[in-house]
Amino acid sequence: MSARIRRVGVVGGGRMGAGIAEVCARAGLDTVVCETDAFAARQARERIARSLERAVERGKTDRATAADALARIAFSGDLADLADRQLVVEAVVENAEAKTEIFGALDKIVEDPQAILATNTSSIPVMRLGMATRRADRVLGLHFFNPVPVLPLVEIVISLHTSAEAAAEVEEFAVTTLGKTAIRSQDRAGFVVNALLIPYVLAAVRMAESGFATATDVDAGMELGCAHPMGPLKLADLIGLDTVASIAESLYAEFKEPLYAPPPLLLRMVEAGLLGRKTGRGFHIYDRG
Repeated sequence: MSARIRRVGVVGGGRMGAGIAEVCARAGLDTVVCETDAFAARQARERIARSLERAVERGKTDRATAADALARIAFSGDLADLADRQLVVEAVVENAEAKTEIFGALDKIVEDPQAILATNTSSIPVMRLGMATRRADRVLGLHFFNPVPVLPLVEIVISLHTSAEAAAEVEEFAVTTLGKTAIRSQDRAGFVVNALLIPYVLAAVRMAESGFATATDVDAGMELGCAHPMGPLKLADLIGLDTVASIAESLYAEFKEPLYAPPPLLLRMVEAGLLGRKTGRGFHIYDRG
């Protein structure tokens, strides 16, 4: 079972990909992060190094352990360097065409026919990605939550083609090797968490958009009135407003329910590049330093 998964590849070294690579390396796994080019690969390394340094400062690990974890991660600008991986997790931009192209390429590159190809998508059908390969039974969703080193949950998303063996292997890997809590979802837009979360976030956007309440008051209401650790608009900023809009569009395309439709304000903010924490401004202002 999951004990055989010792070599992991991650496609994409952004916030999610870097977090996935970090937790794999901290679990003692041989990890390769693949980015679009050497420059992006160096940025991914810096991102992980900063995260590990924060873990040391917070007393979550010691400096020697953090250094060992970083040393377990190789960084590449070439997908071919994933040829010997036993598990590859795709974590690129939430775009169906981009992800489909990557899965088609991985199918040709990854040599082990028993290797598992997983996607960290928030909403794109796993079936579509699996059908881009000749091993749809070994393709599934492995959806982590941001920040990956902190949040304990992963969703295991099973398409109509995913084999029971592949699902069981990845679930054991997530729980036993990575120390996460796993829940299973069928392959439908939003899976479990986002199908519940995104309508709530969109309702908060509409409330701010209409002038009914400010973003600060909306967030304070849910934090102090409902004991939520973070208000919905702060949470949207953390997720990334482009990702929130993409998930909403996928949900609306599948279910045609008005509550899933992204509000105009959200779409305008994405168009303006006001994406939340990662750009320094969304519904709130952030220090990017």
